[in-house]
Amino acid sequence: MNTNITSTIPVALTIAGSDSGGGAGIQADLRTFAFHCVHGTSAITCVTAQNTLGVMRVDAMPPEAVIAQIQAVVEDIGIQAAKTGMLLNKEIIAAVAQQVEALQINNLVVDPVMVSRTGAQLIDDDAVKTLRDALIPLATIVTPNRYEAQILSGLQINTLDDMRAAAHIIHRNLKVKVVLVKGGGMPGNGRGVDIWFDGQKMETLTTKQVDTKNTHGTGCTLSAAIAANLAKGDDLLTAVRQAKEFVTNALSYALDIGKGQGPVGHFYALL
Repeated sequence: MNTNITSTIPVALTIAGSDSGGGAGIQADLRTFAFHCVHGTSAITCVTAQNTLGVMRVDAMPPEAVIAQIQAVVEDIGIQAAKTGMLLNKEIIAAVAQQVEALQINNLVVDPVMVSRTGAQLIDDDAVKTLRDALIPLATIVTPNRYEAQILSGLQINTLDDMRAAAHIIHRNLKVKVVLVKGGGMPGNGRGVDIWFDGQKMETLTTKQVDTKNTHGTGCTLSAAIAANLAKGDDLLTAVRQAKEFVTNALSYALDIGKGQGPVGHFYALL
């Protein structure tokens, strides 16, 4: 990775889609980077027309344009960490994986955006296969939600023990350094409990539950916060713990905007 940066602060890169409603995607990522005093750079993979009620349209960027954005940032500014979000199709995923290898991008946080926290599949099966086979094995940490972990592990996940078993399988089969199975979509007391596994240590990460319907962008925000903390030099587990605390605080100050599901409050400290 090119670490010859010209700025005096850490730099992180988000490779993700644009959310016109501002609640998720690169908009959430860049706000999260800024909150952590990390300079945010971006490579846009797709442009969505969406708001708090849902997604109306998605337009993919050409893979060559995604490659050019990544190269432009890394080869000049340099980055200390990167995260991926919505990559949309197999061509873009393959292009991103190729760049991660070619540019030797370390501290890579892969949010494997395949299925929403309500269980709706967001990308097709070919894209899922490319994400699983080409990109996730390059990750420093992968952060699947309940339903994504089911796809990656082949297990049905209904309990914390299921989450732990899935983390084992994903770590073993995909050779990723750390797996963080997120419990935001879990029922009952499992909601919001995350499972960390690095091949040696299994950690159950808990915070207070926040009762709000305005949870749009939580997955993007968590992965961006992890990347920001890694860019600042934190170790992986510390980066995850602090990121989880940030998301919990942002949920406590979630924004009740629009007619549907509002976003978390990234700048809660200013509210």
